Amino acid sequence: MIKSYVLKLTCPDRLGVMAKITGHLYHHGAFINNARHYADSDKQRFNMRIEFDDRQLSCSPERFEKDFDDFAQAMQMTYHLRCAKTRPKIMIMVSKDDHCLNLLLTKWRSGVLKADICAIVSNHQNAKDLAHFYGIDFHYLPVDKTNKPEQEAQLWQLFSQYQADLLVLARYMQILSDDLCAKLIGKAINIHHSFLPGFKGAKPYQQAHDRGVKIIGATAHYVTKDLDEGPIIVQEVKPVDHATTVRDMIEIGHDIEATALARAVRWHVEDRILLNDHRTVVL
Repeated sequence: MIKSYVLKLTCPDRLGVMAKITGHLYHHGAFINNARHYADSDKQRFNMRIEFDDRQLSCSPERFEKDFDDFAQAMQMTYHLRCAKTRPKIMIMVSKDDHCLNLLLTKWRSGVLKADICAIVSNHQNAKDLAHFYGIDFHYLPVDKTNKPEQEAQLWQLFSQYQADLLVLARYMQILSDDLCAKLIGKAINIHHSFLPGFKGAKPYQQAHDRGVKIIGATAHYVTKDLDEGPIIVQEVKPVDHATTVRDMIEIGHDIEATALARAVRWHVEDRILLNDHRTVVL
């Protein structure tokens, strides 16, 4: 049976870098089916995503991975290589609003989101019935000013216990500590109900209404210790006008928030996103 693989990588850009990478794959019999790349001339960084299969692989998969690791070190390369059938594990956090959670579960159940949702965690009980309907473990972790460190310790224990690859904050309305954010670098995606970098923090739709904006948006981004300033993955917008109320904006926003987050999560689990300092490259 033919096995397919996904490889994403970043390394210093230099003359012939693409030829060296594809040449290495060719000499090992890796049959390339799809390849995309982006060279950042400002940062002098080369980014690439390759899909290949083993129909003509000239060595064992284990030997191929060892040889590629040696090659990557020589190229000063950071990379991620996995079998395409491997399904990343996702843990989702949510508070009271479940519109983003609902779309993620729909995409997952339909097979569009090729991942395993291993658990739903919340500081409220609202999503418990929804989790049970889909047969997903639910964990209630209430939080307030007095127990935040203990609650986050439980959260991290669950993330490790499930061996989760990604934490999705699907309108989880709590700020994660700097320590937890550091542990989750590149492994946590948040949806912010605003077109960042504008209107950060609380009540962004009220802020947008007060400023009389003509578009409202939602931003899916990686989580960092700097609130709402992590690398942006996806942004969605909708036009509004002077007659649009804050309530209208919230209702419109629910759709674009869910869409933006679902797309960002899908791109992440398909290994399409590469971090490029404070920016992302999506291939």
